[in-house]
Order: sequence, then C-alpha cells, then structure tokens
Amino acid sequence: MTMRHPLADVQSPSIGEGTRIWQFVVILAGARIGRDCNIAAHCFIENDVVVGDRVTVKCGVQLWDGLRVADDVFIGPNATFTNDRFPRSRQWPERFPETRIERGASIGAGAVILPGLTIGERAMVGAGAVVTRDVPARALVFGNPARIVRYLDDDDASLS
Repeated sequence: MTMRHPLADVQSPSIGEGTRIWQFVVILAGARIGRDCNIAAHCFIENDVVVGDRVTVKCGVQLWDGLRVADDVFIGPNATFTNDRFPRSRQWPERFPETRIERGASIGAGAVILPGLTIGERAMVGAGAVVTRDVPARALVFGNPARIVRYLDDDDASLS
C-alpha cells in the first residue's frame, strides 16, 4: 500500500505500490515513481521525471524535468540537480537534457549534478561534490570539480 502524507501534493497517478511520500512533497502530474520508494519531506518532483523502484530521496531534493533515476538509487539530503546549461528567466529550452542516475548509485548530501550527465551503476558521489562530467560505473568521486578517487569493488562494505 502506498503511503501519502495528508500534507503532500501528489498530482501524479503513476506512483508504485509501497512507496512512502512524506509531508510537504509536491509531485507533478507527469512524474512516474516506482515501487517501494521513500520520498522524504520537502521534495519537489517535476513532470518529465522517472524514478525507479526502491529509490530513496532524502529531504530537500528537487528532481527536475529530464531526470531518469534507475532502481536502488540513494539521493542524499539537499542534493541538487540542474537541467538547463544556460538558464535565463522565462526562457526555456525546447527540450531539457537527460540526466541519468544508473542502478544502485548513491549521491551524497549537498552534491551538485550538472545537466545531461550520467552517474554510472553503483557509483558513489561524495557529499558536497560538484559533478561536471559523467561518472563511470563503480567510481567514487568527490571534490569541486568532482574527481575519481578510486573504483569500488565487491569487497567494499559500502556495496553490501
């Protein structure tokens, strides 16, 4: 059973079974959210957003048009996604670039992800990182701009 807090504004009919949506969340009509997700308080999800199954979105995150989030992704508190490379007031691109967060990836608290990038499968973005380039699968990145520190393997406790 899906849980929707009475103070959430959920306009989308495409919310998967078992997903929990907390207070002060806004989900626009075109968004698609998978099964068994947890959307924490004070999140905003725009129309052209797809979220997979078992995704955790912590407090204070906005998911903008063009974002594709695969299954089993963790998005930390106040992570920031962008979808317009050259934003101007009241001037929108014909189409927003697609940003992909692949299966099992983790985005740390306060990280910034620029538009049109791919965060690879099971990659980890450190807290506060500013991601300006694609992140390969299983890479651990942090810093400003984010740089690869090492690659994670099956022996890493963070992947169990």
